[in-house]
Amino acid sequence: MTKGEVLSKLQELGTEKLRAYNIKNGSGENTFGVKMGDIRALAKAIKSDPDLAKELWATGNLEARLLATLIEKPKTLSPETIEQMVKDATYSWLADWVATNITKQSPHKEELRKKWMESDEPTLARAAWSLTTERVCKSPEGLDIPYLLNRIDKELPTAHPLAQWTMNFCLGEIGINFEEHRERAVAIGEKHGLYSDYPVSKGCITPYVPTWVAEMVKRKA
Repeated sequence: MTKGEVLSKLQELGTEKLRAYNIKNGSGENTFGVKMGDIRALAKAIKSDPDLAKELWATGNLEARLLATLIEKPKTLSPETIEQMVKDATYSWLADWVATNITKQSPHKEELRKKWMESDEPTLARAAWSLTTERVCKSPEGLDIPYLLNRIDKELPTAHPLAQWTMNFCLGEIGINFEEHRERAVAIGEKHGLYSDYPVSKGCITPYVPTWVAEMVKRKA
């Protein structure tokens, strides 16, 4: 498919209701309002197409960029290209797809994580804490957990909302995965009270760390 054909298809799949939702939540006006499932189905039909992915990303359209993350070859992208994509992804939905489909699949992710952990750029800080959370869950060897807890305790209250979200998830995963640090992680969550009133659907777990950690530990028992 060509860029024009893809954009036409995305526009056809869009709904005004979802478009309005995206705009309300910070996507900007360049969105068609396409459901995640429809974007994934289109990506499955296109398969891998890095050249098309780059053309779609350049449009600035939300759905085109979401689709681009699914048909790109992340292992071939330079650290500079990935960093620019992360900077471009200021909408949380897109930021999450870039993290999952691009950054976490890159052979450069650890060097980028270390670099971005020192960044004041909200999108880069968000990505850094997302990558750190992955390390906490999958490969914690070499991580200084007390240092991470100290940083979270100090920075969480004033962090940009984009970075705050993944920082909070890092705190929660530390509490879930490290029994020796659980009390401290929960205490930090209680101290700052972040997301204590966050609305969640029935059956879902709140991102409020004390409740989330307790529930996940209970499920693991």
